[in-house]
Amino acid sequence: MESFAVDWLNLLIRWAHLIAGVGWIGTSFYFIGLDLSLRKREGLDKDVYGSSWQVHGGGFYNVEKYLVAPKKLPDDLVWFKWEAYLTWVTGFALLVVQYYWNANSYLIDPGVMVLEPWQAISISVASLIGGWLIYDGICRSPIGKNTGLLAVCLFILILGASYLFTHVFSGRGALIHVGAFVGTIMAVNVFGIIIPNQKKVAAALMRGEAPDARYGQIGKQRSVHNNYLTVPVLLMMVSNHYPMLTGHPHSWLLVALILVIGASIRHLLNRHEAGDVFKQYAWTLPLAAVGLIAAMIMTAPVARDYGDGKVSDTAVLNLMDKHCTSCHAAAPTSDMVDEAPQGLEFESIADIKRYMGRIKAQTVDSDAMPLGNESGMTEAERTTLGAWIAQQ
Repeated sequence: MESFAVDWLNLLIRWAHLIAGVGWIGTSFYFIGLDLSLRKREGLDKDVYGSSWQVHGGGFYNVEKYLVAPKKLPDDLVWFKWEAYLTWVTGFALLVVQYYWNANSYLIDPGVMVLEPWQAISISVASLIGGWLIYDGICRSPIGKNTGLLAVCLFILILGASYLFTHVFSGRGALIHVGAFVGTIMAVNVFGIIIPNQKKVAAALMRGEAPDARYGQIGKQRSVHNNYLTVPVLLMMVSNHYPMLTGHPHSWLLVALILVIGASIRHLLNRHEAGDVFKQYAWTLPLAAVGLIAAMIMTAPVARDYGDGKVSDTAVLNLMDKHCTSCHAAAPTSDMVDEAPQGLEFESIADIKRYMGRIKAQTVDSDAMPLGNESGMTEAERTTLGAWIAQQ
């Protein structure tokens, strides 16, 4: 019953996280696109940077942007912030329910590093806080004034965190923490920089003072960072569904490729929104393609030498009984589940043959299963299972 309640809690938090995330990503994409579509037009107020004519839902919109702010602000000014706040809050709650609550299974892999749950959780929380502090320090330093150098430094920061996570946590735990690391930077950008700076501008206007344009410039810089990080972080958040990513021995290098692919795609879309000539940003397509091909080559299944010996059905059933059927059975004995995950039961040869493609991907081609390798499945046993599958 406890597992049933936790599953529902997990589902509801995940649903809320998805809804909030869609809202946040949507506003990020929209406002960057809006910024890039602004044009100088006749008849605009002298304080207006540009305007954009748009059509949607059967209506026409004319949106104007003030670089600082107009002389008067309405009482019903809309702030876009809760999408970001709720995305992070629900995401961290999901991290607690999925990874902290079940740290031994989802977060810790003794084959990577032997940790107690409290140690793994402490490292997790410290890394999220530390990541923001380092990122913010870089942005505030002289490096922050050089866009190219700043981009390289942030790439190195995320890659360094990825390397750390893959050498501390399980495969699933590592990549989800890359997503949480980047997502925390993005959310605190909104909470700690963008919104406070906008409030300072608004407060200055209310006092009848000229706002400092620097606040808007800093906020725009962080907003652009968020926009370019969105595409990579989305893949990190769904990575635990793909053992070819989480089970790769050098998954931190895959993170590097995902960053390159995602940022290239985002830049292509941004420059398209800006109306640039295609040849000015055409380089993004081959760069993303090279990154994708490299990732596919890296994740291609490695051929195993299964030998010439025949593996019996009985041997495979014994392996399944030892490592899998505590969860994948009609009546699971594991405390973690009340019913077989995804309805997959491995109690008969017919069941195993039916799902052997998935079993191979999760257990032979990677070590994604058993979760956290709690049952201590050895490489020799994985090879034995792979040999039986190859015989079918």
